[in-house]
Amino acid sequence: MSKNAERSIMLVDDEENICRSLRRTLKQEGYHVAVASEPAEALELLQQSRVDMVISDHLMPNMTGLELLKIVRNRYPDCVRIMLTGHADMQTAIKAINQGEIYRFLTKPWDNTELKVTIHLAFEELDLARENRRILAAARRQYDLLQLSEHPGISNVVRDSTGAILIEDDVAVSPPEVS
Repeated sequence: MSKNAERSIMLVDDEENICRSLRRTLKQEGYHVAVASEPAEALELLQQSRVDMVISDHLMPNMTGLELLKIVRNRYPDCVRIMLTGHADMQTAIKAINQGEIYRFLTKPWDNTELKVTIHLAFEELDLARENRRILAAARRQYDLLQLSEHPGISNVVRDSTGAILIEDDVAVSPPEVS
């Protein structure tokens, strides 16, 4: 099974032909793809299942893509956000980056190669962020385990020149006396 098959992407666009085209392109890459025709539907789907990435149009009825991506950022901070819109202007791009903390701002019509590379790089960055959080959590657990107050049997913790922990006992053991 390819790594892409484990990835889920939600497309949010009120234009059915755009969703169909994007879905076909992303499914060919092996991604699991969900489609929502409006932001409210996308929010319902996000409550029901885990999604790694949301790619949203900007101008849609009832809620803009920027408003949707801000909600997604707040509720699902581990979800990558990309805006793909045909109505690109500098102010919208700046707001999307600053308020929605989007990964990329792409314009319609899109280039399939650029889209695929952007998604691949976004997932690489997501993997690194998740691994960093895992390592940080492990380091915190190890630090907690090494707290001297929680381990009264350890009286002294010393590190050697390589940084390895050396543990010395309170009671020194003398070598046996020779008679």
